[in-house]
Amino acid sequence: MADELNPETPETEGEEPIKQRKNGLYPGVSDELAENMKSGWADTELRDLEPVGQAAHTARRRAALSARFPGERLVIPAGNLKTRSNDTEYAFRSSVEYAYLTGNQTEDGVLVLEPTADGHRGTLYLLPRSDRENGEFWLDGQGELWVGRRHSLTESEALYGIPAADVRELAGTLREATGPVRVVRGHDAGIEAALTDKVTAERDEELRVFLSEARLVKDDFEVGELQKAVDSTVRGFEDVVKVLDKAEATSERYIEGTFFLRARVEGNDVGYGTIAAAGPHACTLHWVRNDGPVRSGDLLLLDAGVETHTLYTADVTRTLPVSGTYSEIQKKVYDAVYEAQEAGIAAVKPGAKYRDFHDAAQRVLAEKLVEWGLAEGPVERVLELGLQRRWTLHGTGHMLGMDVHDCAAARTETYVDGTLEPGMVLTVEPGLYFQADDLTVPEEYRGIGVRIEDDILVTEDGNRNLSAALPRRSGEVEAWMAALKG
Repeated sequence: MADELNPETPETEGEEPIKQRKNGLYPGVSDELAENMKSGWADTELRDLEPVGQAAHTARRRAALSARFPGERLVIPAGNLKTRSNDTEYAFRSSVEYAYLTGNQTEDGVLVLEPTADGHRGTLYLLPRSDRENGEFWLDGQGELWVGRRHSLTESEALYGIPAADVRELAGTLREATGPVRVVRGHDAGIEAALTDKVTAERDEELRVFLSEARLVKDDFEVGELQKAVDSTVRGFEDVVKVLDKAEATSERYIEGTFFLRARVEGNDVGYGTIAAAGPHACTLHWVRNDGPVRSGDLLLLDAGVETHTLYTADVTRTLPVSGTYSEIQKKVYDAVYEAQEAGIAAVKPGAKYRDFHDAAQRVLAEKLVEWGLAEGPVERVLELGLQRRWTLHGTGHMLGMDVHDCAAARTETYVDGTLEPGMVLTVEPGLYFQADDLTVPEEYRGIGVRIEDDILVTEDGNRNLSAALPRRSGEVEAWMAALKG
């Protein structure tokens, strides 16, 4: 990584000084060099830009937000870069609320909806192009010469369909603002500080909850993006199966890296830390260390999802025999989870209670545990006391979208206690996990963890499995693996 110049440079009145790197190799900039760097650059303004694909949808979303909070100033920040270590930052990911309402994903951006007589006037506050006159573009660590070109404010207006302004002026404007204000908290400390005497936690939470619930039902654009994410994820699973022999020679990291390659070249990123859990690691629900061995004869629980350029993520799990064939006990557990998932998916339909798919899957698993003598029946007793949870551990699914656990701030009555509607997308992912040190089960079960997860769209007449291209039946999984390896 190149060492930035960042020398001390004269600052003009009202501007922040460009920070100097303590141990930079250049102690300063000559007047001649500074003058030379100001000129001789081609005009790179992009003209005749088309709006981003979701522009019409984001306009509709902003209109719904405006209607919910008439007469109030609404402030939705994208967030800022976060330091990873010293002077390096994590890759930026915009706040979901901001990206959902604008389609923009750049750091430091802020959407402000100013109340008007008949609704709101939206402005997208962004960093403009780097200033060449004061040397920012090549002297500042976030200058365009170092991190890449930004869109001009004019370009941004064309792309996102919202008037754009310089975000560096926004904090001062907000400090002088009057009237009721709400802000989405937790993303931009500077913006929140400017509003500290104008907002309340309760009112801001109402804004966050509304934006979370607005995402419960996906529009056509969102469903299309989720299908893209799932399709890419399917290809990532195929990639992994093809290199299981190499993973056996290395570790779970080979599996993680293989899937990430697919995610990176086809999408934006992975939607969450890939779980590449082999052997008893499959019993750790969020095993993301991925540093264990991959052994023939063990199961591999792969829980992974590609995130698209528009930030929609898949979330799919398959539990695969590393050797290509399930053992008798592995198949017994796997088939039970498959049966539970079938029951759960069948319960996903418009008008059903959200909890129905969870209850249906848990009942099947409880029946299996009683049948195998692992839980003391009857089944109704097991379910009433939640005794199956020692081995099923987690809920059977969650909403999916721009967050892998989407709509998390929604009210309980509209989410977990709500009713399914067409356009909702959720995961159905039952599992059975027999910990390696669980002395309450026969030894042959210990260390076996199985989860099967698919992404399900609620349709007008039932549901559609977005990840149906990946086989689920044990025999079909074995045949699929054999074909890929062959």
